Amino acid sequence: MRNAIRIVVALVALCALSAAALAQGQRPGGQPDVFKGKLFPPNLILEHREALGLTREQFTAIRQAVVNVQANIAEHEWDLAAAYQEVLAELDKTPIDSERVLELVGEALRAENEVKKLQVGMLLELRTLLTDEQMGILREINGY
Repeated sequence: MRNAIRIVVALVALCALSAAALAQGQRPGGQPDVFKGKLFPPNLILEHREALGLTREQFTAIRQAVVNVQANIAEHEWDLAAAYQEVLAELDKTPIDSERVLELVGEALRAENEVKKLQVGMLLELRTLLTDEQMGILREINGY
C-alpha cells in the first residue's frame, strides 16, 4: 500500500517537473530541447512578426492553428483534471486499491501525452508556414 502511494507521488512529481522543464525549453534531467532551433512557438513568431516580414496569410494561418489546437487541448485538459481528481479520491480510501490508482494515473498520463502531441503538431504546422529565411531569423534572434 505504501509503495502505491510512493509511486503516485513520484508520478505526480515527475509530471510537474516535466511540465516546468518543457515550458523552459528543456527536457527532464537537464537534457537539451531536441526541437530547439527547428520548431518555434507561436508567441515567438508573432512577437517578431515584423522582423520576419510575416504576410497577412501567414499571420492568419498561424492564428488559426493556435485557435484550433487550443480548442482540442481544452478537451484533454478536462480529461486530465478528472483523472487526477479520481486519483486523489482513491488515495483518500482505506485500503488503497493500488491497481485502480495506477490505472487512473495511466489515464492521466495518456491525456497529458495527447496534449503534448497536439502541441507538437501545431509547431510542425507553424514550421510549414515559415520560409527558410524566416526560420533563420528566428534562430538568429534566439542565438541557436
